Amino acid sequence: MTRVPAQLMLAILSLVGLALFGWPFVAAAATPDLPALAIGIGALAGLVLTEIGARRLDARMLALLAAIAAIDAGLRLALVTGIAGFSPIFFLVLCAGYAFGPSYGFQAGAVALLVSAVATGGIGPWLPFQLFGVGWVGLAAGLIGGFVSRLTGRGAADSPTRRDLLILATVGALMGLAYGGLLDVWDWTYFRGAGDLAWVPGLPLPEMLQRFGRFYLVTSLGYDSFRAVGNAVMVLTLGAPVLAAFWRIRVRSSFRIVDAVGVDTMAAGVQRPPVATDDQRPMRS
Repeated sequence: MTRVPAQLMLAILSLVGLALFGWPFVAAAATPDLPALAIGIGALAGLVLTEIGARRLDARMLALLAAIAAIDAGLRLALVTGIAGFSPIFFLVLCAGYAFGPSYGFQAGAVALLVSAVATGGIGPWLPFQLFGVGWVGLAAGLIGGFVSRLTGRGAADSPTRRDLLILATVGALMGLAYGGLLDVWDWTYFRGAGDLAWVPGLPLPEMLQRFGRFYLVTSLGYDSFRAVGNAVMVLTLGAPVLAAFWRIRVRSSFRIVDAVGVDTMAAGVQRPPVATDDQRPMRS
């Protein structure tokens, strides 16, 4: 069976999410709740099943995904509305993405948001947009984490450093602002209010951008700034032990495939399956 590359799957999902956010701009009415929710949950389920089928998501990583979702649901139950815009649910998503990569980061964010929404009764027309938004937070952390690893030549067994915390704190701050702005796009188009802040279909692009800028400054910048600072502070104060734990899980879950009959296969010109060796087992520390 052909394995779908994780990058391709993430690109398809992101296009679906962008189309969902852009739909109100071209539709006569806001996106109906049920189809939008089905699109969001269906996209997430498709990614998880694809990762399981490609054996990139094993039982251990599924258990960790469930644990992250459960912890975030508990945090959201304790602080349903957050604190002046800040919500602690982003912290584990950022750490998971940075440690395990963009695909796992997207899954951690989307699953955590979905489970916490069910736990808090937060199911509504906003849910699919929040699902993609938090998923993209984890995806961004994963992309930056992978870039830093390639740039520094860091090995799989290397521990996170102070530099990793500073980079992830910066990502958390930027994504705190980006998440708020992205969800404001949905707010702005879904709630078609009045006055010079409202979105009106058919507006020229310059006026549309001016109206959205005023809407964002008036309604959200303060909350999003508090979220951005909160994300950075949580990463700097709590990120070291969490990233170290995720690093250990990543190392223990990684393995190498060694073809013990590689020479014979090459000589005979025959495709043989690799022979299982001790190197195929998870590396222990």
